[in-house]
Amino acid sequence: MIKIGDLPDILPAFPLPGALLLPRSRLPLHIFEPRYLAMIDDALKTQDRMIAMIQPNPGRTGDEKGLHAIGCAGRITQFSETEEGRYMVTLGGVSRFRLIGEVDGFQPYRRVEVNWDGFEQDRESSENDVKYDRDAFLNLLSKYFTVRDLSADWETLKEADDELLVNSLSMMLDFEPEDKQALLEAPSLSTRRETLATLIEYFLRGGDAEEMMQ
Repeated sequence: MIKIGDLPDILPAFPLPGALLLPRSRLPLHIFEPRYLAMIDDALKTQDRMIAMIQPNPGRTGDEKGLHAIGCAGRITQFSETEEGRYMVTLGGVSRFRLIGEVDGFQPYRRVEVNWDGFEQDRESSENDVKYDRDAFLNLLSKYFTVRDLSADWETLKEADDELLVNSLSMMLDFEPEDKQALLEAPSLSTRRETLATLIEYFLRGGDAEEMMQ
C-alpha cells in the first residue's frame, strides 16, 4: 500500500473535461498544447512523475476556471515523442484526491494542492465486486453496444476481473462529463458498477432504444 507520506501535496493539474482516470487503471493521452508539453517535461524531472487529472467545473466557483472537488493522480508510466514534437504518454492511476485549492506560480500550467485522506482503498493492490450478476451486466452491456453500433472483444470482457472490467468501461464509454465525475466519485467498485449500469439503462430507455430493454 502506498502511504500518504509518500505522495506529494502539490501536483501539476491537467483539467480535461470527459477524461476519467481511476486507480490502478491506465489512461493514454496525446499532449500537444505548449503549456501541457511543459507540464510533462517538468513532471518527468520529478521522482514521482505524477500529474493530477481533474475535470473542470465552472459552476463550482462561478467562473471558467472552476475545478471539481475530486480528481485522480496518475504516474507517467510510458512516454514517447512524435516527429512533430507532440507527446504520447500513459498515466497509471495512483489514487484519488480531494482538492484543497490552486497554487500560484510562474508555470504556464495550473498546479493544485491536494489531500489524500479518505481514499485508502485506492492505494491497495485491488478491489473486488462480489455482489453482482456478471451475466446480467454483460447482457445489459451487449444491448448498449448494439444500440451504439460499437464492437467489443466479448471473450476478453468475460474473462476480465471485476475491477478491470468496471473501471475500463467507466473510462472508455462515452458519457457526459458529469456522469464521468459520478463514476470517479463512487466510493467503492460495487457502487461504480451500479452507477455504470444506471447510466447504461438510462441511455437504453431513451428514444428508439427503449425497445431494447424489453
